Amino acid sequence: MIALSVNVNKIALLRNARGGARPDLLELARMALLAGAHGITVHPRPDQRHIRASDVPALAAMLRAEFPDAEFNIEGNPFAPANAGGYPGLEALVAEARPAQVTLVPDSDAQLTSDHGWDLPAEADRVRPLIQRMQAQGARVSLFMDPDPTAIAAVPDTGAERIELYTGPFAQAYAQDGHAGGPQSRASLEAFTRATECARDLGLGINAGHELDLDNLVALRTLPGLAEVSIGHALVADALELGWFGTVRRYLQVLNG
Repeated sequence: MIALSVNVNKIALLRNARGGARPDLLELARMALLAGAHGITVHPRPDQRHIRASDVPALAAMLRAEFPDAEFNIEGNPFAPANAGGYPGLEALVAEARPAQVTLVPDSDAQLTSDHGWDLPAEADRVRPLIQRMQAQGARVSLFMDPDPTAIAAVPDTGAERIELYTGPFAQAYAQDGHAGGPQSRASLEAFTRATECARDLGLGINAGHELDLDNLVALRTLPGLAEVSIGHALVADALELGWFGTVRRYLQVLNG
């Protein structure tokens, strides 16, 4: 079974647009889990343009109280410092929330969204002590990675237990072909398959995320050893047509159909 972690960043973005409390982030996270999602993902950023620092412990408390078996996954750049705007830094958020999983992502403050993985082995010495500190808080650590077997081969030396493959290139190839059987889609899927086989041979868990939707998931779900996907933007967009509860169910059906 491939687990679905619902990323609620876009729910927070909509809420923040009006400055109030609607839509209710906790209630929609709760509904996603009631619909069958296996976990909730957040990616707080220093500018707090979507998930706020205060959302993280609130979500963690709700999950512990109501869904103790669900996974809370916090993503972020561990090198982005605390700031005067109220962002305490990723390590402080992890220490307070004690998530099941932390996904380390090398994105800059100015990025619209994450668009590349860690440069390993060049950054291994830099991330290794961070990973150890996150693990000391009880979290499993996943590194956001491009589908590059050479870089993935350096992950075990960092101590991370999983990788999350950046699937933006596959989604782009699929969109250009319009279907999974096109030349660009096939070539991209082959590259991701080699990456997952490398990770699996190294004993790493395999997650995936970015630009995944109901169409391209049909092909991506075939990756060997794929354990979990985190999906937010497309799922929220689909919910405008299909409803929130029904959309989560639809994604679960596609993932494990």
